[in-house]
Amino acid sequence: MATASKIEWTEQTWNPVSGCTKISPGCKHCYAETMARRLKAMCAPGYERGFELSLQPTRLEQPLARKKPTVWFVNSMSDLFHEDVPDTYIDSVFEVIRATPQHTYQILTKRAERLPVYFSSRRVPGNVWLGVSVEDQHHGLPRINFLRAVKASIRFLSIEPLLEDLGVIDLSGIDWVIVGGESGPKARPMAAAWARAIREQCEDADVAFFFKQWGGWGADGKRRSKHANGRLLDGRTWDAYPSGQGDHLPSR
Repeated sequence: MATASKIEWTEQTWNPVSGCTKISPGCKHCYAETMARRLKAMCAPGYERGFELSLQPTRLEQPLARKKPTVWFVNSMSDLFHEDVPDTYIDSVFEVIRATPQHTYQILTKRAERLPVYFSSRRVPGNVWLGVSVEDQHHGLPRINFLRAVKASIRFLSIEPLLEDLGVIDLSGIDWVIVGGESGPKARPMAAAWARAIREQCEDADVAFFFKQWGGWGADGKRRSKHANGRLLDGRTWDAYPSGQGDHLPSR
């Protein structure tokens, strides 16, 4: 079923697809893979195959049952644009999105090259925020150009886990940037300088900046408790959302 989310920048998760395959360093310690294994062990419906890619058509109508305007993160447990998800099934997801204009949908993918292909003959609904994951220079930064090639009301970057200094980022056409470190027992550290550099570039480009978490390491480069200043960067939180989206923000 759809569930309230602990992710700081959304309200509910909706998973019409579950399971995935790893394609880049950002996938190495995938939280969704770990969660899918737990759900399989608990005999949770929809996770009989663990983290194998599975279409979940019985979940398609979940947002239709919620009348209250809600911010939904689509496929927190998968990637809607995975190569094994048929265009026709993605079409079904977007049919629900168009039928629920009161909601806002955040769709994030690492398969960015599929975006301009799929949307070459389709329009992105106005209530969709379309984003790509960026974890490093080699795999992550090229995804931004594919995202920029698609017309969407909001385009965003999820730079989590941030694995290295990204250098200069072309933020033209980007409305929102989320930055975060990796969590979990095998988390790789994130340097404060890397996050600051992105924040400064967002400020210069007038792009909303959201610092999600430090993850398993602190600004001092040491392992830390997840509750110790986990969302503070330079002594404060950074919770900006895209401009003009005041009626569509998570109610936190």
